[in-house]
Amino acid sequence: MNAQSDQLLQALLALSEADRAEIAGRLIESLGPDAETDSDAEAAWDAEIRSRVESMDRGEATMIPWDDALARLRERKDG
Repeated sequence: MNAQSDQLLQALLALSEADRAEIAGRLIESLGPDAETDSDAEAAWDAEIRSRVESMDRGEATMIPWDDALARLRERKDG
């Protein structure tokens, strides 16, 4: 990364989390549909998602309300 890119990165990292997320999303979208992806990672995520859905369908997963999950995530972030 060149000096200009590094300066830009430092400025971006100083933004709020919401602004950084918005910018990250737009940058990813700017790569277009033909951008290289990690097919191994995608396959691993697909398998993990299938496994979790199957666990829920079998009643093996403990479900919690979204508000409780969000509160737990915020506690982890702040704590």
